Amino acid sequence: MATMNISLPDPMRDWVESQSKHGSYANNSDYVRDLIRKDQLQSKKLNAMQDAITKGLESGEPKAFDKSAFKKRMKDSL
Repeated sequence: MATMNISLPDPMRDWVESQSKHGSYANNSDYVRDLIRKDQLQSKKLNAMQDAITKGLESGEPKAFDKSAFKKRMKDSL
């Protein structure tokens, strides 16, 4: 595992240390790794949402939605 030194302002360092001491983390590195994992997951979700939006925008003009036809299709598919 690689090592990385990070400089933090005192209040942030204190926060990390308090999370390690009173949280469910074995040490400061554990806490920071968890934050990074959560950020990676959030980034993946955001990218997937942006891709879906882009796909929708590129799909062409919107079409009218016929609620009764939709309900009939759903009922017929049962």
